[in-house]
Amino acid sequence: MKLALFDLDGTLIDSQEGILASIEHALGTLGAPVPPRSQLRQWIGPPLRASFPCVLGDDAAAVERAIALYRERYAELGWREHVVYAGIADAIQTLAARPLQLAVVTSKPAADAARIIASLPFGACFARIYAPTPASASCEKAAMIAQALADGGAAGVDAAMVGDRSFDMHGARANGVRALGAGWGYGGREELLAAGAAAIADAPAQLGALLA
Repeated sequence: MKLALFDLDGTLIDSQEGILASIEHALGTLGAPVPPRSQLRQWIGPPLRASFPCVLGDDAAAVERAIALYRERYAELGWREHVVYAGIADAIQTLAARPLQLAVVTSKPAADAARIIASLPFGACFARIYAPTPASASCEKAAMIAQALADGGAAGVDAAMVGDRSFDMHGARANGVRALGAGWGYGGREELLAAGAAAIADAPAQLGALLA
């Protein structure tokens, strides 16, 4: 194994509060219905442009306004409203001591992702962060994983992607990368297995063996 890629939300940090509060702010400001948090929790992971239409329909202008409102609150408050999952810091620091490149691959905007990673006590363990910027042609996990492989000089068989949602598993499999599920995140075992997870870690402490 040469390269280990990690999702951010639901894998390294529990960012539910900041994300959901920002979604509620955006929808409430627009006067749109605000689904219960049990439903909004499924919005964590996919791009916002895929999630806001669930409430706003095909109104592209409303979707873009909602995204702007979301980002406004998230940039001010939401990015700090998270906690690191128990055991993640030790797991990442142990992996960083190996001859293994570590990187983050997330759908979160690059500016927010970089600020969060920099604030983490183990953030320096990650050589690179792959996240969409305003100029990005795509925010698809598969495209970002492909770029990470190219930058790391690694073939798919020499890499693994750790994530908690189906998008992480699909992106990994599209590149021939081993797909490992983070069972403590938002997706759940059923979603991860259906998306092709090769294995699921029930706790961060299991990552070391799965990435051996």
